[in-house]
Amino acid sequence: MFYERVIFVVSMTNSKKDYQKILASVQKPVIGEAGKTGTWSKLKPIIDLGKCIPVKSGKPSCFNCWLFCPEAVITRTIPPRIDLEYCKGCGICMEECPVKAIKMVEEKSK
Repeated sequence: MFYERVIFVVSMTNSKKDYQKILASVQKPVIGEAGKTGTWSKLKPIIDLGKCIPVKSGKPSCFNCWLFCPEAVITRTIPPRIDLEYCKGCGICMEECPVKAIKMVEEKSK
């Protein structure tokens, strides 16, 4: 059987606008889609602001924690903040942090 390969060439006249259209078509996680999931794990991420690249540089750089968080509970601000009411404690943010600024800490019983 013969398959024809089709290649689409996109003319990028206004690359920023075209890039935004592409990003808008990507599905994004929504905070609270599964309810308040912060009680699902006893482990909670804590950011060491002394190690965090955006905090140290004062520039919006890195943000791997924000990018890889499957629950979208980390803000892309300086300093980054984690909404612990919705954080499931999966630890992906800790694994993706290039400077190991995030530690998973056991939450104390209330």
